[in-house]
Amino acid sequence: MKIAIHQPQYLPWLGYFDKMDRADVFVLLDDVQFKKNEWQNRNKIRNADRWQWLTVPVLYEFGQKLNEVRINSRENWRDKHRKGLELNYSRAGYFDGYFPFFREVFGREWELLADINIHCIEYLKEALGIKTELLKSSSLDIRTDKTQRLVDICKKLGADTYLSGAGGADYLDLEMFRKNGIKLEFQEYSHPEYRQMFEGFEPYMAVVDLLFCQGKKSLDIIREGRKQ
Repeated sequence: MKIAIHQPQYLPWLGYFDKMDRADVFVLLDDVQFKKNEWQNRNKIRNADRWQWLTVPVLYEFGQKLNEVRINSRENWRDKHRKGLELNYSRAGYFDGYFPFFREVFGREWELLADINIHCIEYLKEALGIKTELLKSSSLDIRTDKTQRLVDICKKLGADTYLSGAGGADYLDLEMFRKNGIKLEFQEYSHPEYRQMFEGFEPYMAVVDLLFCQGKKSLDIIREGRKQ
């Protein structure tokens, strides 16, 4: 069984879902330290000027775990995100099929960042047609960290293969996987191009850009980026 593990990001990019699609189980690493100014509370969508950020404002204290980080409800971020999608994608061919979910999401109050991230990831997985099982690391009661944590997750779930991101070789203890009889694979991914709403292709957008523009073809397009 092959496992991939990644923090639950906000409206992740295509490569995130390629990694998920390659695995039998995808573990959402929700009980590790929150990383400010990365992808856990923001992502990019396409607009006429190239792209713009969609950022979920958070009330963050250093050292907090991702599943402890609260959303700053005093800021009117939900309306901005809803309007951002409507303004830039309402004329996209598949917008009407997917936007009701996001209208509902941005119509709700959210207390914790991890909750909205995971809720959206679960929907996007289904919308793309990915069959991989999702689990939260917080449900596994594993207290180790770094490479040992990843190895322990693999062992607890009975995995014989761990699918790492492309940069994993730079920070993982590769020997620890070998000693525990776990094969390591590294994701190699080259961003595919597809027709967007505006001229000039911009890579690394949130996956909603692909869904709104390409609909049911989206998963096939994601798979085009695989190098192995």
